[in-house]
Amino acid sequence: MRGDEFEASQRSREWFHQLVVLPGAWTILRVDGRSFSRFTGQRYDKPFDARFAQLMTDTAASVLSEFNGRYAYTESDEISVLLDPSFELFGRSVEKLVSISAGIASAAFTHAAGEPAHFDSRVWMGTGPADVVDYFSWRQADATRFALNGWCYWTLRRSGQSSAEATRVLERSSVADKNELLESHGVNFDELPGWQRRGIGLWWEHYDRPGYDPVRRKEVTTARRRVHIERDLPMKEDYRELIARLAKDP
Repeated sequence: MRGDEFEASQRSREWFHQLVVLPGAWTILRVDGRSFSRFTGQRYDKPFDARFAQLMTDTAASVLSEFNGRYAYTESDEISVLLDPSFELFGRSVEKLVSISAGIASAAFTHAAGEPAHFDSRVWMGTGPADVVDYFSWRQADATRFALNGWCYWTLRRSGQSSAEATRVLERSSVADKNELLESHGVNFDELPGWQRRGIGLWWEHYDRPGYDPVRRKEVTTARRRVHIERDLPMKEDYRELIARLAKDP
């Protein structure tokens, strides 16, 4: 067998290499920390730790920047990044998008934390901005549910209950029950920091940077952009309107 034939036969076995994101599809990359329950349990305060939230925010900014995304959202140990529907990175290859986004997140988090951590990744696709709004509304609802459960669980644990006992209590508790539980321990869930209850959003903002032109010998301003980090996101319909605007704006 000739060398080029041999190479072609081997490449033909890369079964998923030709899998690409559909042209024009609205694409979101979601990366999740691998075994982060154990990782965070040994290093960070529960139920929330501002140091860990900052690490996730820095990681989200790295993925957003590397993929030139429109919006990034992080809650708990996950990050979702919205890509422009016209993106052509890596030929829209699913294999490349998944492997590189997981690699960037792992490298960024490891660099910031000073110790190794790993992320996996998946691709979500929608047909239009309305699907994107639904997706991020879903993730924010998950963040709120996670925050309420986390605060209840660790409040019970600190009160002396075992992991199994706290879990059993929460399994048969409604949202109202959980809020009452926290209030009985002096915690008002609605007054907790917004980043704990609703996650953190990142998007590009434009600004004018002052400078000096030595040739013309005059003060000038240059249009620049930077990542805006929002730790007090709106919720429900206001959040949906924010996502709709970010998905619409070029």
